[in-house]
Amino acid sequence: MQRQSALISNNVRCLREAARLLETLDEAVYTESRTGAHLRHALDFYQCFLDGLGSSHIDYDARRRDESIERSRETAAMAIRSIIYALETRPEARQERIVWVRMEDAGASGVRESFMESSLSRELQALSSHTVHHFALISLTLQLHGVQLDADFGVAPSTLRYLASQTAEAA
Repeated sequence: MQRQSALISNNVRCLREAARLLETLDEAVYTESRTGAHLRHALDFYQCFLDGLGSSHIDYDARRRDESIERSRETAAMAIRSIIYALETRPEARQERIVWVRMEDAGASGVRESFMESSLSRELQALSSHTVHHFALISLTLQLHGVQLDADFGVAPSTLRYLASQTAEAA
């Protein structure tokens, strides 16, 4: 249960970073920089995770691809709040167990047994890593559009700890 709480907290922290970012951008930069597309993609993965909790079958290919999230910061902010609420309140998100994750593009590959065994913890960790990866892409594209971000945005927590330790050693 403690691991689940830590993993949920990591994901919620990432999502709150995104919500804070949305408050600093104007609509044009949000859409033109493709920040909205990257954010929508990351949120789609969370929604697939949440959709699969009840059945313990997660299909990341079943993304909704709601383009309104790409075009509207407010819609994206509402989606973020909804996902945070679900992660924090749904009891099945806190119960470590085996889950079945559909192999990416299983239909096209002709694999009969398309679901692979995973765990809830592993999927929460994958969501966090996937989100940080897309935040790094968002950071790069926003910098190209002249937007200055917090230096920690899009940097993995382990990298931040490493950099902090290097700074402490140098001091």
